[in-house]
This record gives sequence, structure tokens and C-alpha cells, in this order.
Amino acid sequence: MIIEDISEKDIEQALSIYNYYVKNTAITFDYNIQTIDDFKAKVKEISKKYPYLVAKENNKVVGYAYAGPFVGRDAYNHSCELTIYLDNKEKGRGVGKKLYSKMEQILRQMGIMNLYSCIAYPDKDDEYLTSNSRDFHKHLGFTQVGYFNKCGYKFNRFYNMVWMEKIIKNPKDKVKVISYIDLKNLNK
Repeated sequence: MIIEDISEKDIEQALSIYNYYVKNTAITFDYNIQTIDDFKAKVKEISKKYPYLVAKENNKVVGYAYAGPFVGRDAYNHSCELTIYLDNKEKGRGVGKKLYSKMEQILRQMGIMNLYSCIAYPDKDDEYLTSNSRDFHKHLGFTQVGYFNKCGYKFNRFYNMVWMEKIIKNPKDKVKVISYIDLKNLNK
């Protein structure tokens, strides 16, 4: 398995992974599948500052993860939100752990201190949503820092949302935050 930056040739496979979750789960609260143009635009926008990684086996995208702004105001530049999606047949093989490990390594180098993840969460597991995503993040050292009751509605039922946090740098280590593009240029 290799972990690398997403490329143009990976976008269709990554979009297919995401649209599976839109159509079949409450993991994302999106109702409508994304178009290839929407997905490309999102990847392009995120990649201006943050990493957007894919996990591949035999040239097949088996998962992807990306970082993005947390809240979007300058005071939060040392924090970011993480998102991850795996091919629905790839769970339990360590793909997510490898993606997040590489993501954390990059984000530390960028000067990011706090990682956040917003996760759909059921009152009890059902056919559209389980507690697996929260448990996955907890296993990787995230702690739950927020809980929102019945804030998402999909498949004719309400779901909760949790916020998870992981601190990856000491706040005493005052480091300037740089973009992923700048980091890659420094490492050339």
C-alpha cells in the first residue's frame, strides 16, 4: 500500500468512494451525490493549503483523507479538521491508520497543533450509521470534546454529531504554520 498526494487520475475513484457513503449511509449528511467537477474543485481548493492524501493498492484508491480549515478564521490557523473515507470493503485492514499517521506527520511539519474531526453518531447503531468512526478516532488517540444532539437528519431519522480532538504538538512550541505547498517546496 502506498500513501501519496491525490492526483487527477485518482479523483474519479475517490469520488466513487465518497458517493457510496452519500447514497448508502449517514456517515456524511450530504443528500446528493457529488459530480466530478464539484469534487475536483474541492480537491483543488483544499490542496492550496492542506494535504489531500490517497491510499492505493495496485493503482486502486482504497481510501483518502484530507485536512481543512477549522472554523476558517486566522486565530485557528494552528488547528485543522480531518476527514477520512475508506472504500467500504477496506475497513479493518489498517488503511485508515496509515492515512492518518502520514497526515499527522505532515501536519506536525506544517506547524499544526490541534486536529479535529466532526463525526456523525447514532443513538444506537443502525443500518445507516454505527459508532465505528468515533471508535476509530478514539483508538488513534482522539478524545471526544463535543456532542450535538439530533442535529443531522437523513433517511427519515435524526442523528447526533460528536467532535473529536487530538493535540499533536506542544502549545509551548511556537511554530509558524506553513501551507502544505510551502512544506513540499522546503523539502525539495
